[in-house]
Amino acid sequence: MSEPLTPHASAARSSRRTVLRAAAVAAAVVGVPLQAWTAGAQPAGAAQSATASSAPELPAGLVAYRTPYVNWSGEITHAGLWACAPRTAQDIADLANWAHREGWRLRARGKAHNWSPLTITGPSEPDERVLLLDTTRHLTGMELVTPPPGAPGAVRAQTGVLLETLMAFLADHGLGVTNTPAPGELTVGGTLAIDAHGTSVPAAGETPRPGHTYGSLSNLVLSLTAVVWDTGRAEYVVRTFHRGADDECEALATHIGRGLLTEVVLQAGEEVPLRCVSRVDISTDELFAAPGSPEAGRGNTFADFLDRAGRVEAIWFAFTDRPWLKVWSLSPRRPLTSRPVSHPYNYPFSDVLPTPVARLAGRLIGEGAWFLAPELGLLQYTVAATGLTATLATDLWGPAHALQFYLRPTTLRETANGYAVLTRRADVQRVVSEFAAYYSERLKSAALRGSYPVNGQVEIRVGGLDRPEESAAPGARPPLLSVIRPHPDHPEYDCAVWVDVLTHPTTPGAHAFYRDLERFLLRTFDGGYALTRVEWSKGWGYTDTAAWSDEEVIGTAVPASYGRGQWAEAVGILDRLDPHGVFGNDFTDRLVRV
Repeated sequence: MSEPLTPHASAARSSRRTVLRAAAVAAAVVGVPLQAWTAGAQPAGAAQSATASSAPELPAGLVAYRTPYVNWSGEITHAGLWACAPRTAQDIADLANWAHREGWRLRARGKAHNWSPLTITGPSEPDERVLLLDTTRHLTGMELVTPPPGAPGAVRAQTGVLLETLMAFLADHGLGVTNTPAPGELTVGGTLAIDAHGTSVPAAGETPRPGHTYGSLSNLVLSLTAVVWDTGRAEYVVRTFHRGADDECEALATHIGRGLLTEVVLQAGEEVPLRCVSRVDISTDELFAAPGSPEAGRGNTFADFLDRAGRVEAIWFAFTDRPWLKVWSLSPRRPLTSRPVSHPYNYPFSDVLPTPVARLAGRLIGEGAWFLAPELGLLQYTVAATGLTATLATDLWGPAHALQFYLRPTTLRETANGYAVLTRRADVQRVVSEFAAYYSERLKSAALRGSYPVNGQVEIRVGGLDRPEESAAPGARPPLLSVIRPHPDHPEYDCAVWVDVLTHPTTPGAHAFYRDLERFLLRTFDGGYALTRVEWSKGWGYTDTAAWSDEEVIGTAVPASYGRGQWAEAVGILDRLDPHGVFGNDFTDRLVRV
């Protein structure tokens, strides 16, 4: 049975209003004016001069308009770039040919929920020849399609569809996926570009289910449609590639901004309800205990919960010793103690911060009182602990997507570094313990020197790798640039520990702290019992003053973490599909090269 491929009604909204509203909300929750929130992020006079150049004449009857750009953390902004809202895939092909002729570059903007400079690199000059494409207005159709053998379901979706809309659509048909990110207001195109992930590995005794993957959303791709260069015709065209048959599909399934997809077909599995139990009573000494230690023998390590349920996340607020631990488990029937829920975002105390937290965060940022970071961490923990009880949210049960999406755009906006540490399932606790010990020691040492570089939280998840046997496409290979693609020299690696450290982007000393942490990860997990890769959408490549700036990390460490042959294959395909660099920017020019 098939559902009509029609745009979702809520998608048609003004890009300018949406971006400014998101920025204003983010500023409001920390008590800082919008002007201060973006201070230093745009060149002087940009707002006044943004309209100086005339609107480009676009093909296909499309109309260009000015729109600001603000990424999730407010670190990458622009007061006004030209943008348009393509209606069809052919519109994008026409735009690509126009851009090639006129010397412009095209960037899909999605919902701008990204940290790294994969869309724009920063406050470019007002007449920069960059055209943002808003896919969320018109490219929002979806329909069920006939699945291949081995998958209970499949869905065709245009890349402007929001992830939460797609998951609700699948759930209405008894279908779902194992992994999604915490925010649901992401586009399908954006999540595939950076191989967005969730947190899951098989629990002890759990049998993998047809149509599902423990890896990234990119591993669900069966086919994709993209705008690519046709050498014979000497123009950009719309073309569809199939997983397992076309190498282009494996390159584009995670293209990190060096391509533009218009439509994908994703496999899906049977939807099974989840139970999510939250705990705030386990100390870091136990949860992150070193393997073999007395604390580890108490049965409350991160790996212990992973074995029991397979789906675990720890949120560890700065300068506290009891994380917020979420444990999801497959639960076809509602346990008697669980509160049933039917919609996502069931933690209102973290969606919009309570006044005490907002005021304290405002003091840190607005007054520069960074020494209050320990107090803020303790207050955030207290809000989580009391909020879980007050909202009856310690034990929830419901549709998978209702429990997988729990982060709204109205939450506190922070910057985040991000890494995946590939390792064996048996070594997960070792990785977690060594990371936690280093992070904790460095944070305490900084505080003794009067420095407080982290005022947010650490997030730790564990997920599977992008294994081709979990794809229903015969002959499938893992996406070439997926962060969790299995390493050809390390078949023993079977999962990845995801680690992120969050803080406000203007925090003094944050970049140097991130730099030292990154060097620790690359040095400690160097391809022995574990291997570090950067998470495309987050912060990495740190110097002591900036992210995405360490040329050794960008040009050497990142490609080496994949294996030179695999990296070269991916770059070669992406260059062949877009030899003129229409889909790219200065940063991806530096990154996606041999």
